[in-house]
Amino acid sequence: MTVILLVAAVVIVFVVVVLVTSGRRRQADRHRQEAASHRDLARVSQLEADRKAAEADERAARSRQEQLAAEQQRLEAEQHRNDAAQLQERADELDPDTQTRR
Repeated sequence: MTVILLVAAVVIVFVVVVLVTSGRRRQADRHRQEAASHRDLARVSQLEADRKAAEADERAARSRQEQLAAEQQRLEAEQHRNDAAQLQERADELDPDTQTRR
């Protein structure tokens, strides 16, 4: 009878150990799945952040390009004004009627 009780106790301890170990494995598997899900969400979020950063960089580049084009136009307009002023001055120098007014 003692042997039967001893064997029963060993079997019960074995079953408890198996159940506890199995429960821990299931919990570890759930944690792994949850971690994988979080990693996937992090990847998606990182890709979205990268896309938005690229769009911002493109927008900044277009803005810089527009700024340079506007500056170039301003310089060209100033050059045309200077050319017009020089032509007007030269015309005044050549015109005999303008020279008498001076």
